[in-house]
Amino acid sequence: MATHNETGKTGENLAAAWFTSNGYNIIHQNWRYKNLEVDIIAHRNNCLHFIEIKATTTLKFGHPETKVTPKKIKHLIDASEAYLYQYPQWQRIQFDVLAITILPNSNPQYFYIEDVYL
Repeated sequence: MATHNETGKTGENLAAAWFTSNGYNIIHQNWRYKNLEVDIIAHRNNCLHFIEIKATTTLKFGHPETKVTPKKIKHLIDASEAYLYQYPQWQRIQFDVLAITILPNSNPQYFYIEDVYL
């Protein structure tokens, strides 16, 4: 497996644990519809969260949250529409980003951006 794939998988596992410990109920991880994917779909306080996870092991190319492009947000929105068509009971939704920096010899650093808009 390529290093970036391993980092992504590690980041998704850390994210799942972080969301669970912060009171979120994870419904799906890596939910797919056609060519679209949502890293985590979770709920808390009657709100459904569509969450993009970005992880990095170096800051050489910037912080992980800077890698969430407008195109990625559009894919997240498109995937949410497909999800809500299948599960229409949700009245409140939001789009979030969890950036995780995993540097050697230190604890992971989490930066949670809630309610992302284009």
